[in-house]
Amino acid sequence: MGLLSRKATCNSHGQDSSYFLGWLEYEKNPYHHLHNPNGIIQMGLAENQLSFDLLETWLAKNPEAVGCKRDGQSIFRELALFQDYHGLPAFKKALVDFMAEIRGNKVSFDPNNIVLTAGATSANETLMFCLAEHCDAFLLPTPYYPGFDRDLKWRTGVEIVPIHCTSSNCFRITASATEEAYQQAQKKNLTVKGILITNPSNPLGTTMTRPELNLLINFITEKQIHLISDEIYSGTVFNSPSFISIIEALKDMNMEKNNRVHIVYSLSKDLGLPGFRVGAIYSNDPTVVSAAVKMSSFGLVSSQTQYLLSVMLSDKKFRNHYIVKNQNRLLKRQRKLVSGLEKLGIRCLESNAGLFCWVDMRHLLSSDTFEAEMELWERIIYDVKLNISPGSSCHCNEPGWFRVCFANMSEDTLELAMQRLKSFVGSIKKHNHQELEKLRKESHVGKWIFRLPFQSFNEQDQR
Repeated sequence: MGLLSRKATCNSHGQDSSYFLGWLEYEKNPYHHLHNPNGIIQMGLAENQLSFDLLETWLAKNPEAVGCKRDGQSIFRELALFQDYHGLPAFKKALVDFMAEIRGNKVSFDPNNIVLTAGATSANETLMFCLAEHCDAFLLPTPYYPGFDRDLKWRTGVEIVPIHCTSSNCFRITASATEEAYQQAQKKNLTVKGILITNPSNPLGTTMTRPELNLLINFITEKQIHLISDEIYSGTVFNSPSFISIIEALKDMNMEKNNRVHIVYSLSKDLGLPGFRVGAIYSNDPTVVSAAVKMSSFGLVSSQTQYLLSVMLSDKKFRNHYIVKNQNRLLKRQRKLVSGLEKLGIRCLESNAGLFCWVDMRHLLSSDTFEAEMELWERIIYDVKLNISPGSSCHCNEPGWFRVCFANMSEDTLELAMQRLKSFVGSIKKHNHQELEKLRKESHVGKWIFRLPFQSFNEQDQR
């Protein structure tokens, strides 16, 4: 009889995904402009490092918040002692006001319906524990964030059934694909407890349309199941169309108090504070809120963090300035990546949010297979020394798509990444030309078109 549990010894964490393997390779050889200029550049990490100066400026002007003081008096002892699981009221109020402002104040949030968690990872897992039993299922549109295979499944035993979305309609959710996923789950004898979406999408960098949101609301109403809307990138929307929160869509359908729709939020992306571990669940179901509060004892947000952020987010002038400035910087950086890739003959899915682009490299594959995708990914990480995330790690059912992050590095580092990629694409074009000349000489026929190890961009256009 083993001394360790099956949970400790099984391989169901998802750590063997190429998404996580890319991180491991980066950590072995991380790029540094001085100490390791030939190292791997991290483009697989969705962090927002573009607006740290705005936060640092505010901190410098507000030393009391950092020093655990209020009106000149120390509140260290108050913060150091045990706090109630419900969280500091001042922080919860500031957080829901920030969430409302991001959504253009078209909706409001009740602080009593919010549960604080140690990041969105904890929030999503807590909701799984609240809404589903072991071996129940949630439907997720593809492609989806690779970490969900860990966050939603590993400890809860919940199954994920994909709603397959395709590039033919820019990966939009359709009624037929949603119903097909539901039927597939039933064929596997899985009880579908709900749908989980990311809006804005990770990895697509797109916001959901109103017809998509209405479709989902009608679907869960018909099936009597839950809907979780992970909206942790809601403050990163830098271009039109504007962001429509699920709660706004519900309000427009006179269903604002629906207790089967739940929102996940965090400050990891919008404020660029993943290390602070601040997440939240918002739900109109009092039973879910009560259960989630009890579960939050396994992952609380520190009182010091709550106090600091309550002061920061209560500063309306700073809040507004940060949101606008940060979105402008994200737009500028995204355009730099997109234009740089376009010069290399590489296209991106049109996006308006997030910290990444969904990049189409299908024309660089040696064949239309996931094996060819992994071959290309390995060349990019080991030869080009860029860590990007292959679409297969996001459960995309079309080989050749990659998620490429742009906000976790300096502009100079992004330019270096484009230079490396330019050399790589150039070597492919040179190889193709040499192979074509060789085949023409061997066949003595100049009019045949041969399939080369890597397809031309024009050939991809004809798919």
